[in-house]
Amino acid sequence: MTLTVDLNADMGESFGPWPMGNDAALLNIVTSANVACGFHAGDADTMAQTMALAQAAKVNIGAHPGFADLQGFGRRRMNLSPQELENLVIYQLGTARSMAAAQGASLRHLKLHGALANMCSEDEDMATTCYRAALRAMPDITIMAMAATAQERAVRALSCDWVGEIFADRAYEEDGRLVDRKKPGALIHDANLAAERVVQMVNEQAIITAQGTRIPTKVDTVCLHGDGETAVQIANALRRDLEAAGVEIRPF
Repeated sequence: MTLTVDLNADMGESFGPWPMGNDAALLNIVTSANVACGFHAGDADTMAQTMALAQAAKVNIGAHPGFADLQGFGRRRMNLSPQELENLVIYQLGTARSMAAAQGASLRHLKLHGALANMCSEDEDMATTCYRAALRAMPDITIMAMAATAQERAVRALSCDWVGEIFADRAYEEDGRLVDRKKPGALIHDANLAAERVVQMVNEQAIITAQGTRIPTKVDTVCLHGDGETAVQIANALRRDLEAAGVEIRPF
């Protein structure tokens, strides 16, 4: 049986005249685009342009909600009430769905961003609050969950459509969470190393930690961060090596 995997990238994170990432190049490589909704990054024009490019490239479009933290790029932790979390997600999901519809496209999935995602990978109740809110607004939305974390436990308990995600350019702790960006070795910049590692994880259907431990999990999609300097190089190397290993690249 042929293994298949989706490649996703976070996009639409430019703001006004300030560019972030190379979305146009990545859209020639990936199969799913997670588009910022204006809270941690992006704006109305950037969102529209990114979705139009994704639609033309036949790439799945998803909402990428985060904390209202433009200055910190959504990477600073915030303490919100469950009601505030629900509204935060519903507001951004609704914006993304409307913008996609205006481009003649459908919104396919939801993926949490930055500190919001990291907190939900640790706290199942928080993840459940965010995902339940999204499903209330869009019952048919597919949730992109960080594999082998509280996010996965939340989507399994909700019995919703979901896909398990791993990261190409991030190191993993022994509990399956991402190594904090402030720690040495948290980010992987070597394209060939990142590609080799992901091919192993897809073939083994397991997360490989920084210490080499295998954590069995469902690997449906691989994230390529669009804002890194080596994002396009890693994406090209990853697609090349996965296809060479006989893995089929296609949207989930």
